Amino acid sequence: MELGYTLLSTGGTLEHLRSHDIAVRKVSEHIQSEEILGGRVKTLHPRIHGGILARLDLPQDRMDLERAGIQPISLVVVNLYPFRQAVASGAKEEEVIEQIDIGGPAMVRAAAKNFAHVTVVIHPDDYPRVAHELQARRSVSETTRRELMHKAFSHTAAYDASIAAYLGRKMETPFPGQLSLAFEKVQDLRYGENPHQRAALYRQYENPQSATVAFSRVLQGKELSYNNLLDLDSALALVLEFPEGACAAIIKHNTPCGVAVKASLSDAYRAARAVDETSAFGGIVALNRSVDAATATALAETFLEAVIAPEFSPEASAALSAKKNLRLLEAGPKLASGDREPMMEARTISGGLLYQDRDVFEPPGEWKVVTRRAPTEKEWAALRFAWRVGKHVKSNAIVFCTQDQLLAAGGGQTSRVDSVKIAAARGGPALKGSAAASDAFFPFRDGLDEVARAGATCVVQPGGSVRDAEVISAADEHGIAMVFTGVRHFRH
Repeated sequence: MELGYTLLSTGGTLEHLRSHDIAVRKVSEHIQSEEILGGRVKTLHPRIHGGILARLDLPQDRMDLERAGIQPISLVVVNLYPFRQAVASGAKEEEVIEQIDIGGPAMVRAAAKNFAHVTVVIHPDDYPRVAHELQARRSVSETTRRELMHKAFSHTAAYDASIAAYLGRKMETPFPGQLSLAFEKVQDLRYGENPHQRAALYRQYENPQSATVAFSRVLQGKELSYNNLLDLDSALALVLEFPEGACAAIIKHNTPCGVAVKASLSDAYRAARAVDETSAFGGIVALNRSVDAATATALAETFLEAVIAPEFSPEASAALSAKKNLRLLEAGPKLASGDREPMMEARTISGGLLYQDRDVFEPPGEWKVVTRRAPTEKEWAALRFAWRVGKHVKSNAIVFCTQDQLLAAGGGQTSRVDSVKIAAARGGPALKGSAAASDAFFPFRDGLDEVARAGATCVVQPGGSVRDAEVISAADEHGIAMVFTGVRHFRH
């Protein structure tokens, strides 16, 4: 108003401005046409889009405006209909569809296209900057207009991607012909995997129904790094496997170095740490129960990078507050429940993207005993624990476990037998009487022989090798009970 602008608006914005004694002209009066179709068509008119798209440095465009009686529009401010909020609220499909904005994105895109003459603003964070420039110079700089143009097109692209994702879920189409992913930036990171790499954290717009790292609340500590976030995600995924008890998982360089399930959370953490105390130093911890004072005391005994849990009690927060650099993340009650929403995961390759279901699959039916000896009840419990842990170790993955604790893991090797030897060397005598799990079949009996030499009495593996008979025979020779799941869990 102070700068002499004529304001145009519709609906609730119009009434809000007028209630604050701000002179504003109704769009329907400006275009000399009433809204129709219950408000679905309000701004889709030549007097609006002609005013936005006119190139004022072209005589022909100026002549067209004059002939049609159209006034140029130099500032477009639009907040799109809250489509994502409607989806998140669980609204019915017809209500969600009505929150698909048509006129708003059309104006935003038109203004962005004509950024040389028009300023487009799509977020309140940019209001002060634009207002300051208008007050200071009665115009908006080209640099600002160009930045806002890019932001506008990114905004409408993400908006449409959210609509496409919603419709894809409704149609159960996880792999559409064209994939559009919508994420918003949470923060720039200090660097990526290494200091010479740039990085930023993005998260999806809709808060998932299961616990996530990206939507967790950071309570204290240094800024999270790229590697912290990767390890936190791995740790979180692992403890979600064990909703039946208090579970603690310790991750180092994206690899489990300690996992345990006990009656109390403090006991679970101490047991997980005892697996490999050297590797636990500087590790990432995930816990699936509220952190109490006893657990906080245990956590404070070792240098850790970050801890993620459903919540931290006031006593636990106070006890850990002395660890100024320790990052604490609250993931909320979804973590304690163990609910795992079917999610998709994406990984980039040069020139492309790989997109798949996250590996939360559990094999249907009963596992098949393939040896002469069946597992004992205690061995069955250990095998099921080992199988759930093993899928979180890099392939080729081998883990040795009891019924409630990881004893040793070997993975990331080009040979499965080497993974067994690495795990056996780490576990030593503690592996006697343990259960072993392999994320894929044993291609030769040598891996099984090494498992027996390490002290395991039972093995779970997918099966499916052309030499399964040879491997089964080796298990029988060693008196080992072995079961096939029929499901592979590679993790590359």
